[in-house]
Amino acid sequence: MISTNNLTYKYQGGTDIVFPDIVCEEKDILLILGTSGVGKTTLLHLLGGILSIQKGSVNIGGIEINKLSGSGLDAFRGQNIGIIFQQNHFVDALTVLENVMLAQSLAGKKADKNAAKQLLDRLNIGHKAAKNIRDLSQGEKQRVAIARALINQPKLILADEPTSALDDINCQEVLNLLHEQAKAAGSALVVVTHDTRLKDKIANRVILQTI
Repeated sequence: MISTNNLTYKYQGGTDIVFPDIVCEEKDILLILGTSGVGKTTLLHLLGGILSIQKGSVNIGGIEINKLSGSGLDAFRGQNIGIIFQQNHFVDALTVLENVMLAQSLAGKKADKNAAKQLLDRLNIGHKAAKNIRDLSQGEKQRVAIARALINQPKLILADEPTSALDDINCQEVLNLLHEQAKAAGSALVVVTHDTRLKDKIANRVILQTI
């Protein structure tokens, strides 16, 4: 579903960051572990097409995204990739439901209120659909972020540090929730984190190390 080959990135004035090749199939989960500074977020941004690929390739569903550019890459990302950022980027003036539906509009899809409501219900947050995003707890916002990433049924879900700030019980709950929803959507799930609690919970894993 997603695979990389000889992926390398270099920031201006820095040294090459060389990433190991990765593979994650649909309905599967891949854990990418590493301490701060080894390039976890850089890799996630390369996988999501946020950073331009300088060397190597990223293949998502048979499409090499490094061969896409401009509006074509933006359209592909919106339709095929769901990203759960470490810091949620919501529109505070909108309701929970409107924030989820906004992801549909940004992907160039027709807003589907019923689909958004059903997804919120599956994530046990449907009763908050009409609430302003500002009125939610951090845990509730996290579920909205998951709903927003899943609403367009992406081929790939990328999660940046989804559990690092959580206690053990909520860590397991969020991991289960992500995996269950990825399976339901038929998506590949890549979790990027320094949270070592996850290393024994996910068999398919890659550990990034400094050179």
